[in-house]
Amino acid sequence: MNAVIASTRAELLRLRKWPSMWVLLAAWIVLNLVFVYLFNYITFATGGTTDMASSAPPDVLLGQMLPSAVPQVFTQGMAMFGGALMLILGALTIGSGYGWGTWKTVFTQGPPRSAALTGTLLALLTVVVGLVLTVAAVDLGVASVVAVAESESASLPAADAMLKALASGVLILGMWTAAGVLVGALARGPALSVGLGLVWVLVVENLLRGVAAVLDPVSLVTDFLPGTAAGSLAGSLRDFGGDTTPGVLNILDGGTSMLLLAGYVAAFALGTIWLVRRRDVN
Repeated sequence: MNAVIASTRAELLRLRKWPSMWVLLAAWIVLNLVFVYLFNYITFATGGTTDMASSAPPDVLLGQMLPSAVPQVFTQGMAMFGGALMLILGALTIGSGYGWGTWKTVFTQGPPRSAALTGTLLALLTVVVGLVLTVAAVDLGVASVVAVAESESASLPAADAMLKALASGVLILGMWTAAGVLVGALARGPALSVGLGLVWVLVVENLLRGVAAVLDPVSLVTDFLPGTAAGSLAGSLRDFGGDTTPGVLNILDGGTSMLLLAGYVAAFALGTIWLVRRRDVN
């Protein structure tokens, strides 16, 4: 246990001083604001009837930008774009250690491999939780400004709905981060692992779901893929119309999606530890 705690603290220190992590986190916060609030507000203010995510009249767009709607819109971009950025973070965190030779040093002179990797995973979980809380606070702040500017109610969302959204955000981003860690360990390098992860998130799963729309038997697999679970959990949180947000789906119910995502997090984390423990450090 002491080795795990020490490894977690060391990894948190490394991540805190790593510019790449801050760039990725800032990129997601900016993308979230642009797609959830900026484009929608511009469309609302100019009297348009469409936005980047859905076809909705201005009054519906305004409702989606109020504080009470934060639990519904909070995870809408996490299923694909936010997940892709966190997968990159996980892949870079592990893969760069092979490129720099630091894993060889840690595995030969430091704590046991399982303790070192557990510490890395816990440090990344801390980053994910911090990011989710930060995005939630930013969204609530921006939504409150929109409500005041448009003379609408600035009442906060129900506590249970907000807690469910926060837990869903941690599960979605945590799953993709753990997936990136596993890919980084498999590829033993940052470039290949990032490329493979992005191809899966942005291309492969979407193509497979397209095939499943024509060949029903394929849906037995695609309905339980990581991206399907993440998109379905994001889709289960919203009750407004429109279904064109990239990555957001209505295939699985919320409970099934949460259980499936938790299973994927455990499988990816344990798979990484098992893989690294069994093979040579080179």
